[in-house]
Amino acid sequence: MPGNSKGTGEIEGREQRPDRPWRRSDITVSDERIVKRAVKAAALGNAMEWFDFATYSYLAIVMGEVFFNGSTIGSLATFALSFLPRPLGGLVFGPLGDRIGRKQVLATTMLLMAASTFCVGLIPSMDTIGVAAPALLVFFRLLQGFSTGGEYGGAATFIAEYAPDKRRGFYGSFLEMGTLAGYVGAASIAAVLQTFLSHADLVSWGWRIPFLIGGPIGLIGIYLRLKLDETPAFLQKAAESGGEQEASKPRLSENSPKQSLARMFRTQWPAIILCLALVAAYNLTDYMLLTYMPTYLQSSLKYEANTATILSVVTMLIMMCVLTSVGRLNDRHGRKPLLLTGMTGFLVLTIPAFLLLQKGTESLAYPLIGMLMLSASLVCLLGTMSAVLPAMFSTDVRYGALAISYNVSTLLFGGTTPMLLESVVEKTDNSMVPAYATVGAAVIGIVAVLRMKETAQQSLLGSPPCVATEKEADELCAAVPPARPAQAT
Repeated sequence: MPGNSKGTGEIEGREQRPDRPWRRSDITVSDERIVKRAVKAAALGNAMEWFDFATYSYLAIVMGEVFFNGSTIGSLATFALSFLPRPLGGLVFGPLGDRIGRKQVLATTMLLMAASTFCVGLIPSMDTIGVAAPALLVFFRLLQGFSTGGEYGGAATFIAEYAPDKRRGFYGSFLEMGTLAGYVGAASIAAVLQTFLSHADLVSWGWRIPFLIGGPIGLIGIYLRLKLDETPAFLQKAAESGGEQEASKPRLSENSPKQSLARMFRTQWPAIILCLALVAAYNLTDYMLLTYMPTYLQSSLKYEANTATILSVVTMLIMMCVLTSVGRLNDRHGRKPLLLTGMTGFLVLTIPAFLLLQKGTESLAYPLIGMLMLSASLVCLLGTMSAVLPAMFSTDVRYGALAISYNVSTLLFGGTTPMLLESVVEKTDNSMVPAYATVGAAVIGIVAVLRMKETAQQSLLGSPPCVATEKEADELCAAVPPARPAQAT
């Protein structure tokens, strides 16, 4: 069958046309209604994940007062601590999703996230129960991190395997639309609370509201995910492996988790290393702007809380307006040009943007322009990365390889970003430290992008083509296979 592993230890090649023309049975014709439902379910889960993380970051100073005797660093350290179990979550949920299916695992991660988020909103303050309060906060944050370890890799895989090859960038951009929606929802609720509640009420009980809202949102996400079928790519691969014998419970592999992991690292290690580098650059810039920026504006540049929040909300709303256009652009012109544009933008524009942020006391126009300069670079990455990363790995190990590599890189260069940047700013009294770190991340990102292969308009590794219409399928079947190079004797 096309795309089967050769068992040589090499990365499984991108699905190539066989020596014969494609058969109609080889080609998947996507149903647009089902694709849209799949995208909605995946994006809502991503929105839920980032609603929680953004809520915590926008209320980091308040959470420090509630749980850490006013220590912002303590609050940000707990934020960073929740990233420790993410690689473990990826290690558990990723290979499991490759063995038993994406749908069931994604519903499980959604359930864990919703329950733990809701429980955070119920924790008594440190004044009430002492050190048990931060201990409970850390426990539920660790549980959130564990569940999140299986979320992004699974959601990105889910959308990539449903989307037609020529529209994977467009549909993938909705995953990051969910990210921004989660941030905007959290920031908006934080802004409302900061506007209409006194600081004493916010510390006393107001901070609980967004966490308690997160639970019901998660239940909606679970319902949507359970209503979907498995992805066509997974079902086809499971059928090739004999999973068609029990259609209600297709399995891609009967190998033990240890065997599956060993094979994944043996066949995919170059792609895993490249993914680590791409995600490192992407996450450091992403967490700097979307997560750390409100705290930075308040603690380092002495902005009012409302001003910092509103600047972030306006910036993200503008990004949401152009995000799907970036997805269409990378489908048409390629992923690499868009990623290079974003990374180069951070390299060139970050320091001027931070200088404008420091002029916020003169006019709000300056910080707004600075935020827009940074967001113009980030939106190129947001609208492209969710189509790039799943396409780097073969179908039979895609969920696991992406979940593990993504979360290891996120642990090292994502969740620790706010705490480390804030600590260095405090110790050096240099408010330009985040700008220098972002420029360094951009350099790493440019090198990684130059090393990656273009994947736009190509089928996924280990899967035959997925097209949007019967006409496209007929054209593929009628096309003459390209001549293969002669083998060396």
